[in-house]
Amino acid sequence: MSPTKRLGENEFIAMIATLFAIIALSIDAMLPALPQIASTLVADAPNRAQLVITSFVFGMGLGTLFVGPLSDAFGRRRTLLLGGVVYVIGALICFLAPSLETLLFARVIQGIGAAAPRIVGLAIVRDLYKGREMAKIMSVAMVIFMLVPAVAPLMGAAVIRFAGWREIFLCYVIFCGLAMAWFWRRQPETLPLDQRRPLAIATLFAAMKELTHHRIVVIATLVQSLTLGALFASLSSMQGVFDVRFDRADSFPMWFALIAVASMLGSVVNAKIVVSVGMRKVVFYTYSGFLTITLTLLVLIKLGMMPESLAFGAHILWSIALFSMMGLTMGNLTALSMEPVGHIAGLAASVMGAVSTVLAVLVAVPLGLAFDGTAEPLMLGITVLIAGCVGLMKLAPRQ
Repeated sequence: MSPTKRLGENEFIAMIATLFAIIALSIDAMLPALPQIASTLVADAPNRAQLVITSFVFGMGLGTLFVGPLSDAFGRRRTLLLGGVVYVIGALICFLAPSLETLLFARVIQGIGAAAPRIVGLAIVRDLYKGREMAKIMSVAMVIFMLVPAVAPLMGAAVIRFAGWREIFLCYVIFCGLAMAWFWRRQPETLPLDQRRPLAIATLFAAMKELTHHRIVVIATLVQSLTLGALFASLSSMQGVFDVRFDRADSFPMWFALIAVASMLGSVVNAKIVVSVGMRKVVFYTYSGFLTITLTLLVLIKLGMMPESLAFGAHILWSIALFSMMGLTMGNLTALSMEPVGHIAGLAASVMGAVSTVLAVLVAVPLGLAFDGTAEPLMLGITVLIAGCVGLMKLAPRQ
């Protein structure tokens, strides 16, 4: 029997954060494994191992295009649980993959399944909350969610040490299974039968066309694309930067944990100020501040004014600023884009998620593959992306 009693706010936030954490775990726990994957499957081109990250994200982008309409037609619960099954199948194929090509294919499948907790979870939040209250719920969930990147590389490194990189995928199966069991036992359906939209091509195209008529939806989606592109490019190159540039491969999981924990401050601050300041202002000033920091650091590096003794510390602080920027922007951008389209929340989340994720991968892959042993190509690329975010947010309509 399906549950019928609405969850309390605290348990609801924790459950949503756990569903979102499936995605973070699927990305960040793989970072320490990239050298081992490269040596095992693609020793002649080790930089290709980072495609394990972006292939998962690409699959998630593809999946988001279908998950929303399915949840609008058949309900949130069925769609999310089906996504969990697909995710587990992909993880098991990854565990058995004999080649990099098979691994990348299976990661795409895994990403398609991960689209369900991402998009359906967001649609459930939109079903129950609106406006700045929705932004507050998302921000608090992000605080919990940010704990996962802190421990995921440590978990990945521990699994590699005591078993091997393939066993990380078995951990994914266990974590996803527990999250889905929690959701199945506790979360009622949030989309009543009389509000469901039957699957029809004409209806889908009409709804997609409606999204383009809202300027804030278009702008927020493009800004999310650039922001996610910066994030995925950074994640793809981060292990290499710590290894090649700073010779700190062994301590990378610990430093990554420090960065993740410190950057939680962004979500904490956003939860405190977003209701009084407003989502648009928080997003604009966050991007402007991070752009200033990045440009200053790049100028110091290019002019040879950055002492080697301070270079690593400066890179850590810049990484914290980058991840903090995510906590101050992504939840607000999501709330801004979802506010005018609540009546088609599932489809809206799917289209915007698919577009932003696929565009982000297209941006992130060349930036990641441009890695030359230093962080400069990455920082230059991110400078361009965030400058684009600042320009787009100046065009956004006021709330």
